[in-house]
Amino acid sequence: MEAPHSPAAETSAAQLAVDSAEEMRDLGRRLAKLLRPGDLVMLAGELGAGKTTLTRGLGEGLGVRGAVTSPTFVIARVHPSLTGGPALVHVDAYRLGGGLDEMEDLDLDVSLPDSVVVVEWGDGKVEDLSDGRLHVVIHRVVGDTDDDRRTVTLTGFGARWADVDLTAAV
Repeated sequence: MEAPHSPAAETSAAQLAVDSAEEMRDLGRRLAKLLRPGDLVMLAGELGAGKTTLTRGLGEGLGVRGAVTSPTFVIARVHPSLTGGPALVHVDAYRLGGGLDEMEDLDLDVSLPDSVVVVEWGDGKVEDLSDGRLHVVIHRVVGDTDDDRRTVTLTGFGARWADVDLTAAV
């Protein structure tokens, strides 16, 4: 299903089961191989679903500098490439209430062409940054449980993702 506020049509999709934090990081490493400068990746899921863990794997796969940690209190962190590839811009929009207007203060539109921008909690806030995006939804068992199982749905929107085989990451 398409995220709100965006004219981009769904062009590719895949779904997989993830059974551990290490598998989530591995998924991030595999997804990184599909990413290129200018890509917008939106992550959605409950608290503790694994969004930052997936982003750690993306950072490892992209070969960026610095430990990828949740940017909740700083809103955004930039991790430059150590390999000549794109930087990783990791944004946590959880505490941002407004839409794209509030996000403009972060200058993500300036960073986007040369970076891979990953936004946690960006639904309804950042879709208009790009004509295309990869939307990653992580579902976990909720409640009083230590179950690490997750269902991850990858959906590409827009022409950028039309020819990308997202099943290659699963």
